[in-house]
Amino acid sequence: MTVQKQLSVDELLAKAKKPAADAMVLHPFYKGKVETALKCCVRDFNDFAIWYTPGVAAPCRAIEADPEKVYEYTNKWNTVIVVSDGTRVLGLGDIGPKAGLPVMEGKALLYKYLGGVDGIAIMLDTKDPDAIINTTLMLQPGFGGVNLEDISQPKCFYILDTLREKAEIPIWHDDQQGTATVTLAGLINALKVVGKDKEKVKIAFIGCGASNVAISRLIFNWGVIPANCLMVDSKGILGKHRKDLEMRKAEYVDKWKLCQSTNIEDRDGNIPDAIKGADVVVALSRSGPGVILPEWIETMAKDAIVFSCANPVPEIWPWEAKAAGAVLVATGRSDFDNQVNNSLGFPGIFRGTLDVRARTITDEMCFAAATALADHVGSNLTNEHILPTMDDWEVFPREAAAVAVKAQEQGLARIQRTYEEEFKNATDIIRRSRDLTHMMMKDGFIGEAPV
Repeated sequence: MTVQKQLSVDELLAKAKKPAADAMVLHPFYKGKVETALKCCVRDFNDFAIWYTPGVAAPCRAIEADPEKVYEYTNKWNTVIVVSDGTRVLGLGDIGPKAGLPVMEGKALLYKYLGGVDGIAIMLDTKDPDAIINTTLMLQPGFGGVNLEDISQPKCFYILDTLREKAEIPIWHDDQQGTATVTLAGLINALKVVGKDKEKVKIAFIGCGASNVAISRLIFNWGVIPANCLMVDSKGILGKHRKDLEMRKAEYVDKWKLCQSTNIEDRDGNIPDAIKGADVVVALSRSGPGVILPEWIETMAKDAIVFSCANPVPEIWPWEAKAAGAVLVATGRSDFDNQVNNSLGFPGIFRGTLDVRARTITDEMCFAAATALADHVGSNLTNEHILPTMDDWEVFPREAAAVAVKAQEQGLARIQRTYEEEFKNATDIIRRSRDLTHMMMKDGFIGEAPV
């Protein structure tokens, strides 16, 4: 029995390591994941006179006379730039803009395949937040939206807030808003599984970076009581006793606010102290395993829920958390049950945002997306299936439609569509993108991956 259990763990570890090994074969094979392809016809060389000079001058003049026509005559309506300085790349830290490029290309791939959105990676060779802001503002005339990605905190909060105030197109920080939306959707269904009330639940947030700060804000706005919850950063549990943060509250504005609103008992200590007695752990700290130990999970409340979502390796392996008593475990990885991954959120959210030409993306739009995600699971809800998978692609147009309707309700949309109209529109766009990829694979325009 012990041998079988050990073999099972070895197999799980091998499975967990395989994506990284495959990535080192396939990235150099394809030399990138996205490319530019034409979407207009070229019947013969005379068509160049339509698409370029002299014909192109006519739509240029039309846009000059009415700038909103840029959305009708160009691809601005469907293009998002993924902007990063490479200072906090999915658990790898500050690896720089060149090393971060594979991640942003991957983001562009997901935008296109899952949302039908054209994504373009923009890597900036600066760590200066004002330079990032100014560069993004200068780029906005050519694009429909901005996805900030893998930018270290606390500057990521300043960059997002400033750009949302100044930009004329939607600004989105996926590490904050995207992760928060999908995590909230997972929590909604996880609490259904164990039958716990959001107003009574105690959550230990392990890690206090951009992701968990945004997750906590969205979860608290949903109805979880902040005073019942604890947040842990690299120096321990947040609370009014944290003089180090009080002295730097102008820099760590969000952390200091959380020191005031959470931890009503003003508990001190670190990760094991925060986890003890908690109903839920939401961990987005540093790559594991071993960041959270099984014996700490044993001290949680009955029917414990563990979100161990560090990338690329969770803080604790799912099988370790379950063996220690967790009823439900989620990670950020696609090779385990219950993947909590922002890839389930941003493609559909931006699809709906772009389609009604919304000026921004609000928390209410994120709530609409989270509800659509959670509801889509329906009667298939179990402790091993709290969220749709990316294979269940119909969830993306449903998110798009929910977000589009909410944007219109909030007076943020410049185009009006019913839920049914946007669901059909988003479905058609996303299906085309998926079918195009499959056709190019079938016809050999995308080479067959080596074994």
